[in-house]
Amino acid sequence: MRVLIVGSGAREHALAWAIAASPIVEALYAAPGNAGIAEEARCVPVSAEDLGGLVRFAKAERIEFVVVGPEAPLVLGLVDALESESIKAFGPSATAASLEGSKAFAKDLCARAGIPTASYRRFRDARAAKAFIAEKGAPIVVKADGLAAGKGVTVAADRETAYNAVDAALIERQFGEAGAEIVVEEFLTGEEASFFALSDGENALPLIAARDKKRLRDGDDGPNTGGMGAYSPVPGFGAALEGRVMEEIVLPTLKAMREAGRPLKGLLYAGLMLTEEGPKLLEFNVRFGDPETQVLMMRLKSDLLPALLAARDGMLKAFDLRWRDEAAICVVMAADGYPGAPKKGGLIRGLDGASADPAVKIFHAATRREGERLLADGGRVLSVTALGQSLNEARASAYAAIDRIDWPDGFCRRDIGISTSA
Repeated sequence: MRVLIVGSGAREHALAWAIAASPIVEALYAAPGNAGIAEEARCVPVSAEDLGGLVRFAKAERIEFVVVGPEAPLVLGLVDALESESIKAFGPSATAASLEGSKAFAKDLCARAGIPTASYRRFRDARAAKAFIAEKGAPIVVKADGLAAGKGVTVAADRETAYNAVDAALIERQFGEAGAEIVVEEFLTGEEASFFALSDGENALPLIAARDKKRLRDGDDGPNTGGMGAYSPVPGFGAALEGRVMEEIVLPTLKAMREAGRPLKGLLYAGLMLTEEGPKLLEFNVRFGDPETQVLMMRLKSDLLPALLAARDGMLKAFDLRWRDEAAICVVMAADGYPGAPKKGGLIRGLDGASADPAVKIFHAATRREGERLLADGGRVLSVTALGQSLNEARASAYAAIDRIDWPDGFCRRDIGISTSA
């Protein structure tokens, strides 16, 4: 089978690594890919958001299946464009992608379907939003409605921080149209978890849970990022809790989407808060998470590609996947300046030595080759991922690998996976 992966991050590198191992793959391409993905697939210089260019490439290269990694091309309608040309694709239609593309849409759907989530209000007027915040008090959460590259959410410990977040979105328009409307919602307490399920529109196949750490610095300090690390399994997330998440959140969501005329095919990612009352939804995504995908692919024993095909073809009902018992951890190395203006062009050395341990795999997020030199080319640059018999063992392997990497401009959190609250 001739397969194209769309995207250029560590998530797409992890997917490429897993899909390249499938015996049914004849040729694997990535658009646009990165220096690490180039070790698994042929990279082509087509942007993930160039829908016309991607369709033309897929037709010219006789691509039989496209796996879309990032959220932006899904919201723009890439799957619709490919399927209209009879090219099979993994991912939701543009209308179904609204579940991630609009937090207001997702919250309204939860309210209609009785899906447990934080109480909320939607606003386009800054004064009205601030009046609501003054009434409710802090802590409180302010979210840009649309896609904001993981940076549109403010967990405000005080009213002033919340007011500033309102101004940033509605007055200063820092997020453009993505922040033309905001959602202000109740602050939930508990432990976070990310839960994933494949969907063929009718049936759902649960994957496994992971925990993503979004804050920039140790101790969950600093601004939110796209994710500074992840690990799996999640302590305390057993079969009973998985069943509850499926019954109370995943299956009702898929039913509500069908009833709305937007059946969801692809991946449903439920960002959860595990509260004293039970799991509650923080947000939905409709694609694999990053950096969670890195740990999921390390733990996956089955061939990923047939499962993705089954989701697209409506054949998940009789499908199953097998997972390793070992723990996996991913530590993100980012460039100085991230999540603001990251320092690009820094020389990275020592990856061969760092990945000499067979338990370690380094997925590239933003790298490029300049001759024999490997250079940083973005904010989150490397995902150092490791397996272990325990989370502590996996953690030790990952940080030992990081210590062998020579990249003066890079940094990472040092507390990923250090405890059940890490």
